Amino acid sequence: MNPPDRLDAALADAIAGYRARNPGSERQLAEAAEVLPGGNTRSVLFHAPFPLTMARGEGCRLWDADGHRYLDALGEFTAGLYGHSHPVIRQAIVAALQDGLNLSSHTVREAALAREIRARFASLQLLRFTNSGTEANLLALAAATVHTGRRKVLVFDGAYHGGVLSFGGGASPVNVPHEFVVACYNDLDSVRARVQRDGAQIAAILVEPMLGAGGCIPGEPAFLHGLRAIADECGALLIFDEVMTSRLSSGGRQAQLGLTPDLTTLGKYLGGGLSFGAFGGRADVMARFDPRRADALAHAGTFNNNVLTMAAGLAGLTEVLTPHAIEALNRRGERLRTRLNDVFVRHGAALQFTGLGSVMTLHATNRPIASPDHVAGTDPRAKELLFFDLLERGIFLARRGLIALSLPFGDAEVDEFVATLDAVVAARRELLPVAD
Repeated sequence: MNPPDRLDAALADAIAGYRARNPGSERQLAEAAEVLPGGNTRSVLFHAPFPLTMARGEGCRLWDADGHRYLDALGEFTAGLYGHSHPVIRQAIVAALQDGLNLSSHTVREAALAREIRARFASLQLLRFTNSGTEANLLALAAATVHTGRRKVLVFDGAYHGGVLSFGGGASPVNVPHEFVVACYNDLDSVRARVQRDGAQIAAILVEPMLGAGGCIPGEPAFLHGLRAIADECGALLIFDEVMTSRLSSGGRQAQLGLTPDLTTLGKYLGGGLSFGAFGGRADVMARFDPRRADALAHAGTFNNNVLTMAAGLAGLTEVLTPHAIEALNRRGERLRTRLNDVFVRHGAALQFTGLGSVMTLHATNRPIASPDHVAGTDPRAKELLFFDLLERGIFLARRGLIALSLPFGDAEVDEFVATLDAVVAARRELLPVAD
Protein backbone atom coordinates (compact mmCIF):
# COMPACT_ATOMS: atom_id res chain seq x y z
CA MET A 1 0.00 0.00 0.00
CA ASN A 2 1.57 3.32 -1.09
CA PRO A 3 1.72 6.31 1.36
CA PRO A 4 -1.40 8.13 0.07
CA ASP A 5 -3.40 4.91 0.31
CA ARG A 6 -2.03 4.29 3.82
CA LEU A 7 -3.04 7.81 4.86
CA ASP A 8 -6.56 7.29 3.51
CA ALA A 9 -6.79 3.96 5.33
CA ALA A 10 -5.50 5.44 8.60
CA LEU A 11 -7.97 8.33 8.40
CA ALA A 12 -10.84 5.93 7.68
CA ASP A 13 -9.86 3.82 10.70
CA ALA A 14 -9.63 6.94 12.89
CA ILE A 15 -13.11 8.05 11.81
CA ALA A 16 -14.50 4.56 12.40
CA GLY A 17 -13.03 4.58 15.91
CA TYR A 18 -14.49 8.03 16.53
CA ARG A 19 -17.92 6.81 15.47
CA ALA A 20 -17.69 3.73 17.69
CA ARG A 21 -16.68 5.79 20.75
CA ASN A 22 -19.41 8.42 20.37
CA PRO A 23 -22.83 6.83 19.76
CA GLY A 24 -24.52 9.40 22.00
CA SER A 25 -23.31 12.31 19.88
CA GLU A 26 -24.30 10.55 16.67
CA ARG A 27 -27.75 9.83 18.06
CA GLN A 28 -28.14 13.44 19.19
CA LEU A 29 -27.39 14.75 15.70
CA ALA A 30 -29.91 12.37 14.14
CA GLU A 31 -32.60 13.55 16.55
CA ALA A 32 -31.72 17.21 15.97
CA ALA A 33 -31.97 16.69 12.21
CA GLU A 34 -35.71 16.18 12.63
CA VAL A 35 -36.11 19.89 13.46
CA LEU A 36 -32.88 21.55 12.28
CA PRO A 37 -31.40 21.21 8.75
CA GLY A 38 -28.70 18.60 9.14
CA GLY A 39 -29.18 18.83 12.90
CA ASN A 40 -27.21 22.07 12.85
CA THR A 41 -27.87 25.74 13.62
CA ARG A 42 -24.26 27.02 13.57
CA SER A 43 -22.33 25.94 10.50
CA VAL A 44 -18.78 26.07 11.91
CA LEU A 45 -19.62 23.39 14.49
CA PHE A 46 -20.45 20.67 11.98
CA HIS A 47 -17.95 18.17 10.67
CA ALA A 48 -18.31 14.68 9.22
CA PRO A 49 -19.28 12.09 10.25
CA PHE A 50 -20.92 14.09 13.09
CA PRO A 51 -19.78 16.64 15.67
CA LEU A 52 -19.50 15.90 19.37
CA THR A 53 -22.38 16.95 21.59
CA MET A 54 -20.98 18.54 24.72
CA ALA A 55 -22.90 18.04 27.94
CA ARG A 56 -21.03 20.31 30.33
CA GLY A 57 -17.87 22.30 30.96
CA GLU A 58 -15.80 23.33 33.95
CA GLY A 59 -12.67 25.49 33.90
CA CYS A 60 -10.90 24.39 30.72
CA ARG A 61 -12.44 20.90 30.64
CA LEU A 62 -15.39 19.53 28.67
CA TRP A 63 -17.49 16.37 28.94
CA ASP A 64 -19.42 15.02 25.94
CA ALA A 65 -22.69 13.11 25.63
CA ASP A 66 -20.83 9.80 25.99
CA GLY A 67 -19.01 10.83 29.15
CA HIS A 68 -15.58 11.49 27.61
CA ARG A 69 -13.47 14.23 29.23
CA TYR A 70 -11.44 16.71 27.16
CA LEU A 71 -8.94 19.48 27.60
CA ASP A 72 -10.73 22.39 25.93
CA ALA A 73 -8.18 24.00 23.62
CA LEU A 74 -10.84 25.62 21.42
CA GLY A 75 -12.26 28.10 23.93
CA GLU A 76 -15.51 28.64 22.00
CA PHE A 77 -13.65 29.96 18.94
CA THR A 78 -12.05 32.74 21.12
CA ALA A 79 -15.31 33.71 22.90
CA GLY A 80 -14.66 31.43 25.88
CA LEU A 81 -11.68 33.35 27.24
CA TYR A 82 -12.93 33.05 30.84
CA GLY A 83 -13.37 29.28 30.68
CA HIS A 84 -16.58 27.55 31.66
CA SER A 85 -18.81 29.18 34.30
CA HIS A 86 -16.22 31.39 35.96
CA PRO A 87 -17.52 31.97 39.53
CA VAL A 88 -17.23 35.77 39.35
CA ILE A 89 -19.22 35.93 36.13
CA ARG A 90 -21.76 33.39 37.33
CA GLN A 91 -22.34 35.44 40.47
CA ALA A 92 -22.80 38.61 38.39
CA ILE A 93 -25.40 36.90 36.21
CA VAL A 94 -27.34 35.61 39.22
CA ALA A 95 -27.33 39.09 40.78
CA ALA A 96 -28.59 40.60 37.54
CA LEU A 97 -31.41 38.06 37.36
CA GLN A 98 -32.56 39.05 40.82
CA ASP A 99 -33.08 42.63 39.61
CA GLY A 100 -35.20 41.61 36.64
CA LEU A 101 -34.38 40.18 33.23
CA ASN A 102 -36.06 42.45 30.65
CA LEU A 103 -36.32 46.01 31.93
CA SER A 104 -37.52 47.71 28.73
CA SER A 105 -35.26 50.70 29.28
CA HIS A 106 -31.76 52.06 29.75
CA THR A 107 -29.84 50.44 32.61
CA VAL A 108 -26.87 51.47 34.74
CA ARG A 109 -24.60 48.63 33.62
CA GLU A 110 -24.53 49.49 29.91
CA ALA A 111 -22.77 52.81 30.44
CA ALA A 112 -20.42 51.23 32.99
CA LEU A 113 -19.43 48.49 30.52
CA ALA A 114 -18.98 51.02 27.72
CA ARG A 115 -16.66 53.10 29.92
CA GLU A 116 -14.60 50.04 30.80
CA ILE A 117 -14.21 49.05 27.15
CA ARG A 118 -13.37 52.61 26.11
CA ALA A 119 -10.69 52.77 28.80
CA ARG A 120 -8.98 49.78 27.18
CA PHE A 121 -9.35 50.70 23.51
CA ALA A 122 -8.07 54.24 23.02
CA SER A 123 -9.58 54.60 19.53
CA LEU A 124 -13.14 54.19 20.85
CA GLN A 125 -14.29 57.73 21.54
CA LEU A 126 -17.91 56.54 21.39
CA LEU A 127 -19.32 53.02 20.97
CA ARG A 128 -22.57 51.11 20.70
CA PHE A 129 -23.48 47.54 21.60
CA THR A 130 -24.81 44.80 19.33
CA ASN A 131 -25.52 41.10 19.80
CA SER A 132 -22.59 39.66 17.84
CA GLY A 133 -19.43 40.50 15.95
CA THR A 134 -21.37 40.03 12.72
CA GLU A 135 -23.82 42.76 13.72
CA ALA A 136 -20.95 44.98 14.82
CA ASN A 137 -19.34 44.76 11.39
CA LEU A 138 -22.64 45.34 9.62
CA LEU A 139 -23.26 48.51 11.64
CA ALA A 140 -19.69 49.75 11.21
CA LEU A 141 -20.02 49.40 7.44
CA ALA A 142 -23.39 51.17 7.53
CA ALA A 143 -21.79 54.03 9.45
CA ALA A 144 -18.91 54.23 6.97
CA THR A 145 -21.12 54.32 3.89
CA VAL A 146 -23.36 57.02 5.36
CA HIS A 147 -20.46 59.09 6.65
CA THR A 148 -18.52 59.02 3.37
CA GLY A 149 -21.45 58.92 0.95
CA ARG A 150 -19.71 56.06 -0.85
CA ARG A 151 -20.81 52.46 -1.47
CA LYS A 152 -17.72 50.28 -2.02
CA VAL A 153 -15.91 48.35 0.72
CA LEU A 154 -12.37 47.02 0.36
CA VAL A 155 -11.93 43.62 2.02
CA PHE A 156 -9.40 40.79 1.81
CA ASP A 157 -9.41 37.30 0.37
CA GLY A 158 -9.71 34.79 3.22
CA ALA A 159 -11.27 37.29 5.62
CA TYR A 160 -14.22 36.53 7.84
CA HIS A 161 -16.28 39.34 9.36
CA GLY A 162 -19.39 37.33 10.21
CA GLY A 163 -21.87 34.94 8.69
CA VAL A 164 -22.91 37.41 5.98
CA LEU A 165 -19.45 38.98 5.49
CA SER A 166 -17.28 36.01 4.55
CA PHE A 167 -14.55 36.00 1.90
CA GLY A 168 -12.79 32.67 2.22
CA GLY A 169 -12.12 31.50 -1.33
CA GLY A 170 -14.26 34.29 -2.74
CA ALA A 171 -17.44 35.98 -1.56
CA SER A 172 -20.14 33.84 0.04
CA PRO A 173 -23.52 33.70 -1.75
CA VAL A 174 -25.24 34.78 1.47
CA ASN A 175 -23.13 37.93 1.91
CA VAL A 176 -24.92 41.25 2.29
CA PRO A 177 -24.97 43.20 -1.00
CA HIS A 178 -22.29 45.81 -0.45
CA GLU A 179 -20.09 46.56 -3.44
CA PHE A 180 -17.01 44.65 -2.32
CA VAL A 181 -13.52 45.19 -3.69
CA VAL A 182 -11.31 42.21 -2.76
CA ALA A 183 -7.55 42.56 -2.30
CA CYS A 184 -4.77 40.17 -1.23
CA TYR A 185 -3.88 40.06 2.46
CA ASN A 186 -0.42 41.33 3.43
CA ASP A 187 0.01 42.75 -0.08
CA LEU A 188 -0.01 46.56 -0.21
CA ASP A 189 0.57 46.55 -3.97
CA SER A 190 -2.70 44.65 -4.39
CA VAL A 191 -4.46 47.23 -2.23
CA ARG A 192 -2.96 50.18 -4.11
CA ALA A 193 -4.07 48.67 -7.42
CA ARG A 194 -7.67 48.39 -6.19
CA VAL A 195 -7.60 51.89 -4.72
CA GLN A 196 -6.15 53.37 -7.88
CA ARG A 197 -9.15 51.99 -9.74
CA ASP A 198 -11.93 52.51 -7.17
CA GLY A 199 -10.51 54.86 -4.51
CA ALA A 200 -13.02 57.68 -4.99
CA GLN A 201 -15.86 55.20 -4.34
CA ILE A 202 -14.38 53.26 -1.39
CA ALA A 203 -16.17 54.00 1.88
CA ALA A 204 -14.10 51.69 4.08
CA ILE A 205 -11.16 49.35 4.28
CA LEU A 206 -12.29 46.51 6.55
CA VAL A 207 -9.46 44.33 7.86
CA GLU A 208 -8.67 41.80 10.57
CA PRO A 209 -5.26 42.55 12.11
CA MET A 210 -4.85 38.78 11.98
CA LEU A 211 -6.99 36.64 9.72
CA GLY A 212 -9.02 34.49 12.12
CA ALA A 213 -11.14 31.94 10.29
CA GLY A 214 -8.73 32.44 7.40
CA GLY A 215 -6.02 30.57 9.29
CA CYS A 216 -4.64 32.81 12.07
CA ILE A 217 -2.34 34.59 9.61
CA PRO A 218 -0.98 37.76 11.24
CA GLY A 219 -1.08 41.02 9.36
CA GLU A 220 2.46 42.32 8.96
CA PRO A 221 2.87 45.62 10.86
CA ALA A 222 4.04 47.43 7.73
CA PHE A 223 0.96 46.17 5.88
CA LEU A 224 -1.47 47.37 8.54
CA HIS A 225 0.23 50.74 8.92
CA GLY A 226 0.20 50.99 5.13
CA LEU A 227 -3.57 50.53 5.14
CA ARG A 228 -3.86 53.47 7.53
CA ALA A 229 -1.95 55.67 5.09
CA ILE A 230 -3.92 54.45 2.06
CA ALA A 231 -7.25 55.04 3.80
CA ASP A 232 -6.20 58.59 4.61
CA GLU A 233 -5.09 59.20 1.03
CA CYS A 234 -8.34 58.02 -0.57
CA GLY A 235 -10.73 59.36 2.09
CA ALA A 236 -11.96 55.95 3.26
CA LEU A 237 -12.49 54.89 6.86
CA LEU A 238 -10.14 52.23 8.22
CA ILE A 239 -12.11 49.63 10.18
CA PHE A 240 -10.25 47.14 12.37
CA ASP A 241 -12.22 43.96 12.97
CA GLU A 242 -10.83 43.04 16.40
CA VAL A 243 -13.56 40.55 17.26
CA MET A 244 -10.81 37.94 17.71
CA THR A 245 -7.64 39.97 18.11
CA SER A 246 -8.92 42.24 20.89
CA ARG A 247 -7.81 39.48 23.30
CA LEU A 248 -4.13 39.85 22.31
CA SER A 249 -3.61 42.70 24.80
CA SER A 250 -5.66 44.95 27.05
CA GLY A 251 -6.02 47.32 24.10
CA GLY A 252 -6.17 44.74 21.31
CA ARG A 253 -3.80 44.37 18.40
CA GLN A 254 -4.10 48.07 17.56
CA ALA A 255 -2.44 48.97 20.88
CA GLN A 256 0.43 46.60 20.18
CA LEU A 257 0.91 48.20 16.76
CA GLY A 258 0.47 51.79 17.91
CA LEU A 259 -2.16 52.21 15.21
CA THR A 260 -5.48 54.08 15.42
CA PRO A 261 -8.31 52.91 13.13
CA ASP A 262 -11.33 55.10 12.46
CA LEU A 263 -13.71 52.39 13.65
CA THR A 264 -13.22 49.16 15.59
CA THR A 265 -15.51 46.16 15.88
CA LEU A 266 -15.53 43.87 18.90
CA GLY A 267 -17.33 40.76 20.13
CA LYS A 268 -16.70 37.32 21.63
CA TYR A 269 -15.35 37.30 25.22
CA LEU A 270 -16.11 40.97 26.01
CA GLY A 271 -19.65 39.95 26.95
CA GLY A 272 -18.33 37.57 29.60
CA GLY A 273 -19.22 34.56 27.44
CA LEU A 274 -22.74 35.71 26.53
CA SER A 275 -23.93 37.10 23.19
CA PHE A 276 -22.09 40.34 22.55
CA GLY A 277 -20.82 42.75 19.94
CA ALA A 278 -19.75 46.39 19.81
CA PHE A 279 -18.63 48.94 17.27
CA GLY A 280 -17.16 52.35 17.85
CA GLY A 281 -14.45 54.84 17.10
CA ARG A 282 -14.30 58.46 15.98
CA ALA A 283 -16.81 60.69 17.74
CA ASP A 284 -17.83 62.46 14.54
CA VAL A 285 -18.77 59.14 12.90
CA MET A 286 -20.47 57.58 15.92
CA ALA A 287 -22.40 60.78 16.74
CA ARG A 288 -24.56 60.04 13.73
CA PHE A 289 -26.31 57.45 15.94
CA ASP A 290 -27.17 60.02 18.61
CA PRO A 291 -30.99 59.79 18.88
CA ARG A 292 -31.18 63.41 20.03
CA ARG A 293 -30.28 64.47 16.48
CA ALA A 294 -33.05 65.10 13.98
CA ASP A 295 -31.09 63.19 11.35
CA ALA A 296 -30.01 60.31 13.63
CA LEU A 297 -29.26 56.91 12.15
CA ALA A 298 -31.47 54.19 13.60
CA HIS A 299 -29.85 51.25 15.37
CA ALA A 300 -32.40 48.89 16.88
CA GLY A 301 -31.86 45.62 18.72
CA THR A 302 -33.98 44.27 21.57
CA PHE A 303 -31.00 42.66 23.28
CA ASN A 304 -28.28 45.23 22.54
CA ASN A 305 -28.20 46.21 26.23
CA ASN A 306 -29.59 43.02 27.75
CA VAL A 307 -28.90 42.93 31.47
CA LEU A 308 -27.16 39.54 31.53
CA THR A 309 -24.51 40.42 28.95
CA MET A 310 -23.95 43.84 30.51
CA ALA A 311 -23.49 42.25 33.94
CA ALA A 312 -21.26 39.41 32.74
CA GLY A 313 -19.11 41.66 30.57
CA LEU A 314 -18.63 44.24 33.30
CA ALA A 315 -17.71 41.66 35.94
CA GLY A 316 -15.26 39.97 33.61
CA LEU A 317 -13.41 43.15 32.68
CA THR A 318 -13.36 44.72 36.14
CA GLU A 319 -12.78 41.66 38.33
CA VAL A 320 -11.09 38.97 36.23
CA LEU A 321 -9.36 40.13 33.05
CA THR A 322 -6.66 42.35 34.53
CA PRO A 323 -3.80 43.55 32.29
CA HIS A 324 -1.57 41.01 34.06
CA ALA A 325 -4.01 38.16 33.38
CA ILE A 326 -4.37 38.87 29.66
CA GLU A 327 -0.63 39.35 29.21
CA ALA A 328 0.09 36.07 31.03
CA LEU A 329 -2.47 34.22 28.89
CA ASN A 330 -0.90 35.45 25.66
CA ARG A 331 2.60 34.57 26.87
CA ARG A 332 1.38 31.03 27.54
CA GLY A 333 -0.06 30.97 24.06
CA GLU A 334 3.26 32.03 22.53
CA ARG A 335 5.06 29.31 24.52
CA LEU A 336 2.51 26.71 23.48
CA ARG A 337 2.75 27.57 19.78
CA THR A 338 6.56 27.48 19.90
CA ARG A 339 6.58 24.11 21.65
CA LEU A 340 3.97 22.58 19.33
CA ASN A 341 5.98 23.69 16.31
CA ASP A 342 9.11 22.25 17.92
CA VAL A 343 7.34 18.88 17.99
CA PHE A 344 6.83 19.03 14.22
CA VAL A 345 10.44 20.08 13.63
CA ARG A 346 11.80 17.32 15.86
CA HIS A 347 9.84 14.68 13.96
CA GLY A 348 10.54 16.20 10.54
CA ALA A 349 6.86 16.79 9.80
CA ALA A 350 5.78 19.55 7.42
CA LEU A 351 3.13 21.06 9.67
CA GLN A 352 2.99 24.26 11.71
CA PHE A 353 0.80 26.43 13.88
CA THR A 354 0.55 30.11 12.96
CA GLY A 355 -1.01 32.85 15.05
CA LEU A 356 -0.43 35.43 17.75
CA GLY A 357 -0.62 35.11 21.50
CA SER A 358 -3.39 32.82 22.67
CA VAL A 359 -4.90 32.09 19.21
CA MET A 360 -3.40 29.80 16.55
CA THR A 361 -4.28 27.44 13.68
CA LEU A 362 -2.66 24.28 12.32
CA HIS A 363 -1.48 24.16 8.69
CA ALA A 364 -0.22 21.24 6.60
CA THR A 365 2.94 23.01 5.43
CA ASN A 366 6.16 24.23 7.03
CA ARG A 367 6.71 27.02 4.51
CA PRO A 368 6.18 30.69 5.43
CA ILE A 369 2.52 31.76 5.38
CA ALA A 370 1.54 35.38 4.75
CA SER A 371 -1.80 34.93 2.98
CA PRO A 372 -4.43 32.24 2.37
CA ASP A 373 -2.85 31.65 -1.07
CA HIS A 374 0.16 30.14 0.69
CA VAL A 375 -1.91 27.27 2.11
CA ALA A 376 -4.15 26.75 -0.91
CA GLY A 377 -3.79 23.23 -2.28
CA THR A 378 -2.24 21.71 0.85
CA ASP A 379 -3.43 18.19 1.66
CA PRO A 380 -5.99 18.35 4.51
CA ARG A 381 -5.81 14.67 5.41
CA ALA A 382 -2.85 14.89 7.79
CA LYS A 383 -4.59 17.66 9.75
CA GLU A 384 -7.78 15.60 9.90
CA LEU A 385 -5.89 12.56 11.13
CA LEU A 386 -4.25 14.57 13.92
CA PHE A 387 -7.64 16.05 14.83
CA PHE A 388 -9.21 12.62 15.39
CA ASP A 389 -6.12 11.26 17.14
CA LEU A 390 -6.03 14.22 19.53
CA LEU A 391 -9.73 13.82 20.29
CA GLU A 392 -9.18 10.16 21.11
CA ARG A 393 -6.52 11.23 23.60
CA GLY A 394 -8.70 13.91 25.17
CA ILE A 395 -7.67 17.14 23.39
CA PHE A 396 -10.53 19.19 21.91
CA LEU A 397 -9.85 21.73 19.16
CA ALA A 398 -11.59 22.82 15.96
CA ARG A 399 -11.61 20.44 13.00
CA ARG A 400 -9.87 23.14 10.94
CA GLY A 401 -7.09 23.28 13.57
CA LEU A 402 -8.05 26.43 15.49
CA ILE A 403 -6.88 26.76 19.10
CA ALA A 404 -7.92 29.58 21.47
CA LEU A 405 -6.73 29.37 25.06
CA SER A 406 -8.83 30.32 28.07
CA LEU A 407 -7.63 31.80 31.35
CA PRO A 408 -7.84 28.44 33.20
CA PHE A 409 -5.56 26.86 30.56
CA GLY A 410 -2.34 27.01 32.55
CA ASP A 411 1.21 25.72 32.34
CA ALA A 412 0.17 22.17 33.28
CA GLU A 413 -2.34 22.15 30.44
CA VAL A 414 0.32 23.44 28.05
CA ASP A 415 2.54 20.52 29.06
CA GLU A 416 -0.36 18.10 28.64
CA PHE A 417 -1.14 19.34 25.14
CA VAL A 418 2.50 19.26 24.01
CA ALA A 419 3.06 15.74 25.35
CA THR A 420 -0.12 14.49 23.67
CA LEU A 421 0.77 16.03 20.31
CA ASP A 422 4.27 14.57 20.56
CA ALA A 423 2.84 11.09 21.11
CA VAL A 424 0.38 11.46 18.22
CA VAL A 425 2.99 12.77 15.77
CA ALA A 426 5.47 10.05 16.77
CA ALA A 427 2.84 7.36 16.17
CA ARG A 428 1.79 8.78 12.79
CA ARG A 429 5.18 10.05 11.58
CA GLU A 430 5.36 7.90 8.45
CA LEU A 431 1.98 9.18 7.27
CA LEU A 432 2.65 12.89 7.73
CA PRO A 433 4.07 15.23 5.07
CA VAL A 434 7.86 15.45 5.17
CA ALA A 435 9.53 18.77 6.01
CA ASP A 436 11.52 20.46 3.23
